[in-house]
Parts: sequence; structure tokens; C-alpha cells
Amino acid sequence: MRKLETAELGRLTEDELKQTEKNKVIIVLDNVRSLLNVGSVFRTGDAFLIQELWLAGITGTPPNRDIHKSALGSENTVEWKYMTDEALKRELLAIQKEGWKIIAVEQIDSSISLQDFETETDGKYCLILGNEVNGVSEELLPLCDHALEIPQWGTKHSFNISVAAGIVMWEVVKKLVVSR
Repeated sequence: MRKLETAELGRLTEDELKQTEKNKVIIVLDNVRSLLNVGSVFRTGDAFLIQELWLAGITGTPPNRDIHKSALGSENTVEWKYMTDEALKRELLAIQKEGWKIIAVEQIDSSISLQDFETETDGKYCLILGNEVNGVSEELLPLCDHALEIPQWGTKHSFNISVAAGIVMWEVVKKLVVSR
């Protein structure tokens, strides 16, 4: 057993990545405070070939040294845009009309356990992750088709936002990739 060298990993170049078909997943960071979390979500989004990352409210944007520290350049490979809270609401309603499922990653009274959520192989998913303290904005919840909750069995009742993003992206994207 040996570790692979970077050259053996078969990674796409930035130009190849930009030409590659993306998974029909949009990630929304709703008022996320930590720039390191933002960078980590960029990096995970690159790994899972998400279509786009939307940064809303107080969420920081590139170029930023702290975002770059954890994004490691993926802020240049993942399509992203910033929008105000009001613009985000309009965008969510617009893509919902185009058949996108709007999904909050949040603990609410009607959450679906992530393990029970059925991803459609031809589906289009917009996953909203909220502020580190307050979660997904109350104003966005009525716009959502579903809310997903990641099962947890310990004493804490939350994950770091970048960890939650990675878990949920994997669960949704793995079925989309299989359908290619």
C-alpha cells in the first residue's frame, strides 16, 4: 500500500473544470460569519462539482485572505455570486419555478432525516445552510420545499457549517453522479 502522488490523482485543470458538466446543486450560505467556513464550502463544492455557490447577507466574499486559506484556490473554480437577503428570496422563488427543490439544512419540526431523503437522479437541488448561531433565516423557511436534518447521537446538537455542508453535499451529489 502506498500513498498516491498528486500527479496520479487525475485531477482536472481549472480550464477543464470550467468546461465540465456540473451537478445540479446550488449551495446557499445564508449569513455565515466565518470566512474559513466559507472557504471550506468553496473547496467541498469544487470536489463535488456543484453548479454554483450563493453567498448571501453578511457572508463574506472573495477575494479574501481567510477564504483563500481554506478554499485553496477553489474560489476561482466554483461559480459564485453574492446577493442581499431580499435578492436571495427572489432568486429562490425564480429557480423553484424552474423545478429546483429548495432545501434548508435545519432542525425544524418537519425536518426529514438525511438518511431518509430520496434524491432523484435527475433532480435539481438548492441547499441552504445558515448562520453558525441562528441557522437558516426564519424568512427563508417558508420558501423551502423540505428541511433536512443530519442525524446525531452525541451530546451536541449541531455540526460546524462546513462539516454539515460536506455531509449533505455528498448525500445529494452521490446519486446525481451515478446518473451521468
